[in-house]
Amino acid sequence: MFVRIVKMSLDSKFIPEFQKMFDEKKSTIRNSEGCLLLELYQDKNNPEIFFTYSYWENESYLEKYRNSAFFKETWKQTKAYFNGKPEAWSVNKKVSLQ
Repeated sequence: MFVRIVKMSLDSKFIPEFQKMFDEKKSTIRNSEGCLLLELYQDKNNPEIFFTYSYWENESYLEKYRNSAFFKETWKQTKAYFNGKPEAWSVNKKVSLQ
């Protein structure tokens, strides 16, 4: 399983807009081909910091999504809310205990 983690720092005045946008688009993201899970987190100590975790069957599905018109439009909108440079990690899931 392939996991994409994105850390975003948002201007506090845009947090409500970002959350509304995410709520509107989360189902489309989650239902993208090869997407197995989508999660959004907000830092407990700094409410301007958000993380998305998306789980993909493999990296090619993520790349297909990232090249879609939907992603390009969504990312353009999201970048307008930033107050810092985003960071992203691509990782292979090794172990999960529940």
